Amino acid sequence: MSCTGRDAGPLIEVRASPLHGLGVFALRRIASGTRVIEYLGERISHQEADRRYRHKSAHDSHTFLFIADETTVIDAGVDGNQARFVNHACDPNCESVIESSRVFIDAIRTIAPGEELTYDYQIRREADDPPDIDAIFACRCGFARCRGTMMWPPRKAQRRAARPPRAPLSRPA
Repeated sequence: MSCTGRDAGPLIEVRASPLHGLGVFALRRIASGTRVIEYLGERISHQEADRRYRHKSAHDSHTFLFIADETTVIDAGVDGNQARFVNHACDPNCESVIESSRVFIDAIRTIAPGEELTYDYQIRREADDPPDIDAIFACRCGFARCRGTMMWPPRKAQRRAARPPRAPLSRPA
C-alpha cells in the first residue's frame, strides 16, 4: 500500500515494522510541515464505537479508533487507509492534527526515505482503566527517554521512601 504526494511517485508505504506489526515508511524525503495523510475510516458515534467493541478484551491494545470530536469517532477498521498503520513513538516525527472533525497526520520534522512515520498516541487515561493499563498499552519505540506507555498523561514517578541518614563513618585515630 502506498500514498502518492504532490510530486511524482508514492510518498509512503505500509510494511512490517520493528516497532509493532505494520508501520508506515517514507519512500522519499518528507519535509517538516507536510500534511502526509488523512486518517480515514467510517465516522461513527462514541456510543456506536462502544457497542462495536464492548466485547473486546480490556487487555487488547489493538485499535483503529480515533476520536475526532465530542460526537465523532473514526473507525479505520472499516474503510480505513494507510494512516491506521502509523505507529506510536515517544519521540515522534509526526503529529495528529484535528481540523473540523477531520484527522490528519503532519510531519513535525524532516523525515528521511526509509524512516518509519510515528506520532504520540497520547491515549487518555479513564477512571475505569484496568490497573495494568500502562503495560497493556506498552510503548516499544526504543527512544532513550521512552515513557514506557502510550497512555497520557504519564504517571508521576513514584518517589522512593526517604532513607534515614547514615551515621558518619568513624576514622581510626
